[in-house]
Amino acid sequence: MSRYWSDIVHRLTPYVPGEQPALAHPVKLNTNENPYPPSPRVLEAIRQALGDTAESLRRYPDPTARKLRETVAAYHGIQAEQVFAGNGSDEVLAFTFQALLKHDKPLLFPDITYSFYPTYARHFEVGYQTVALDDTFAINVDDYASPNGGVLFPNPNAPTGRPLPLADIERLVSRNTDSVVVIDEAYVDFGAESAIALIDRYPNLLVVQTVSKSRSLAGMRVGFAFGNRELIDALNRVKDSFNSYPLDRLAQAAVIAAYEDDAWFHDNCAKVIASRKRLAAGLTALGFEVVPSAANLLFARHEGYDAATLAGRLREKEIFVRHFNAPRIDQHLRISVGTDAECDMLVDTLRDIFSAYVG
Repeated sequence: MSRYWSDIVHRLTPYVPGEQPALAHPVKLNTNENPYPPSPRVLEAIRQALGDTAESLRRYPDPTARKLRETVAAYHGIQAEQVFAGNGSDEVLAFTFQALLKHDKPLLFPDITYSFYPTYARHFEVGYQTVALDDTFAINVDDYASPNGGVLFPNPNAPTGRPLPLADIERLVSRNTDSVVVIDEAYVDFGAESAIALIDRYPNLLVVQTVSKSRSLAGMRVGFAFGNRELIDALNRVKDSFNSYPLDRLAQAAVIAAYEDDAWFHDNCAKVIASRKRLAAGLTALGFEVVPSAANLLFARHEGYDAATLAGRLREKEIFVRHFNAPRIDQHLRISVGTDAECDMLVDTLRDIFSAYVG
């Protein structure tokens, strides 16, 4: 049926998401989901939004997600007009590529980063150049000084987990006033510092976040952009030319409730951070080199064992981690931080694999 495809479809290389195993009890450490549930207030908010008869589902949701944006804006100490809401941060990023990053000069992003970036660039026909991370997988903002149509990277970066100090981000934004700098903060709540504090000072800064990770709501698909009202207006113009009702009623109610339970949010983040440190120590004791991480993941390699083989042998034990067959990182595994019990099972299984390993 490919003869019916549009020309661009032939040229696309789609993003490949992490595997969602159809098993009863997998140890799922491959998609960076939060191992802990969302606040109990989330379920109660969904029940209330449904009501006794689910009559509300007959009607369209608020197309502007006004109450949700007001809640999130108040949480961050900004105005609702500085907040854009979409179906997960991936949709927010897609609108950002169309609205703010498609220019004559190339978009700049790291050579090792979220693999959706080159996918979106090709899909929206945005010219781009990659900027090499250094030998420790760190971003150097001075490497982004060349003329550009925008700068984009996660903080902490993915799949490495390495954070960038806020002062470095501010230095980049202040030097790059002719284009938009987009900071993708999917993992920021696990140990990095958000750049939202800078948006009132820099009209060229857009910060993107998600509720999928730290607020345990990957299944609700809600993300945000924070920035100058002019940038947010550009995103709304794209949204309203594509899908004017992006967020359903239940998603809006759920995320409002999640933001209102700050204690649950902070407790979950603290548990993940503690488990990350514990898992890093366990992997190091097995001989892994572990990249310093401020995300809910670890990026690690072992000189004595092939990464793809290890991923395969773990899969045989129903333990799932992520392996990227890509330059510079094909000997690394990206490991999501699970519960302590899941992390212990991973370390114990690796120890057993090493003891019986045949290279």
